[in-house]
Amino acid sequence: MDYQSLKDEFNQAFGYAGERVYFSPGRINLIGEHTDYNGGHVFPCAITMGTYGVYAARKDDQVRLYSANLPDAGILTFPIDKLDFDKNDSWAKFPRGVMYEMAKQGKTVNHGFDLFVHGDLPDASGLSSSASIELLIGNILNQEFDWGVDQMTLIKNGQAVENDYLGLNTGILDQFAIGMGKKNQAVLLDANTMKYEYVPVELGDNVIVIMNTNKRRELTDSKYNERRSECEKAVALLQKGGVDVKTLGDLTQEEFDKDAYLVNDDTLIKRARHAVIENQRTLRAKKALSNGQLEEFGKLVNASHVSLHYDYEVTGQELDTLAETAWKQPGVLGARMTGAGFGGCAIAIVNKANVDDFIKNVGNVYKQEIGYEASFYVASIGDGPKELKA
Repeated sequence: MDYQSLKDEFNQAFGYAGERVYFSPGRINLIGEHTDYNGGHVFPCAITMGTYGVYAARKDDQVRLYSANLPDAGILTFPIDKLDFDKNDSWAKFPRGVMYEMAKQGKTVNHGFDLFVHGDLPDASGLSSSASIELLIGNILNQEFDWGVDQMTLIKNGQAVENDYLGLNTGILDQFAIGMGKKNQAVLLDANTMKYEYVPVELGDNVIVIMNTNKRRELTDSKYNERRSECEKAVALLQKGGVDVKTLGDLTQEEFDKDAYLVNDDTLIKRARHAVIENQRTLRAKKALSNGQLEEFGKLVNASHVSLHYDYEVTGQELDTLAETAWKQPGVLGARMTGAGFGGCAIAIVNKANVDDFIKNVGNVYKQEIGYEASFYVASIGDGPKELKA
C-alpha cells in the first residue's frame, strides 16, 4: 500500500482529503513464547506488514472510524467523552480503549477526528493485529494532540487496553516488539525488569517465512488465560514450599528440577517446565544468533515448538502440521509456532534457494492433512510506528 492510494481510500470513505498517513507494524517472535507474563525473556521483531492509518481532524466532538478490512461495519462513530467499554463495539474498542487508558494519565483528546485504517496483516493470525492498531492509534494521537509521551508509555498503554479495558491477561511482548521495532534487528527483552537490547538478525543465505494456518485465533476464545492461571498456581505452590521465587522466569532449569516436586501436579509441572526452560532457551538462542551459530539457533527454534506442543499444549493439528512438515524440507534451519498458539502462524528459517519449493511442499501437505490452504509470506524485519511521507 502506497501513500497516495491510502489517501485516495480515505477520500472514498469520508468524502474529503485526509491530512496525514501513519504506519504501525505487526510482529513475529523468533523464540520465547508464553514467557513474557512469566517474568522471562522474549526475542521478537517488528515486520514490514502492519496497519496503515490516515488521519484528519474534525471541528466537533465526534470520532469517526472506517476500516478497509471490515467494510461491512461501515463508519463507526462515538463522541470523545464516551469511552466506556462496549462489548458490541467492533474494532472501535481499540481506539476507544487507547483514549480511555490515556485519559487516566491526563492525556485527552479535545476535538474529534476521522480515521481510515487499512491493514495487510491477516486477521486473527497471531501477528498482533490488535497491538498494531493500539500502537498506531497511540502514536497518531500522541503526535496530533501533542501528548509528549515516550514510546514506552504508549507500549504500556497498549497492554493496559488489553488487560484492563478488554479483560485479557496478555503480556507485554506484542506491544513492545511493535513499539520498539528496528529494521533488521530483533529485541531481547527481559519482561521482568523491562531491560532490553537490540540484536542484529543476520541469517546469511536464509530468510524467515511466515506460515499462516488460516485458522482464526481469538484470545478471548482460547485457553490463553487458563495457561497463565496454571503458571501462577505453580508459582504459588513453589512459594508455599519455601522457594524464594516471584515468577517462573526467576528459575534456572536446575533450580526448577530440584523443587518441581513441590508443585505435585502433572499438568502444572508441565506448564511451569515450559516457562522455565523456554526462558533459558531464549537466552541461548540470542547467544547463538549473535555468534553466527545458525544451525544451533535453528535447533533451539525447533525445541521451542516441541515444548509448546508437549508441555504447554498450545499448538494443535494445524500448527504442528506446518512445523513438522517444515522440519523435513531441504534448506530449513528450524521452524516453530509463533504467538499465543491455538491457530495463527508459524515461522520457518529457510535457505533463499529453497523458498519456492518449501512453500509448495509444505502447502501441499497442509492442504491434504487439514483440508484447506495455508498462506505463506517472506518476512522482512522493519521499524516501529512512524508517520509516512509522500
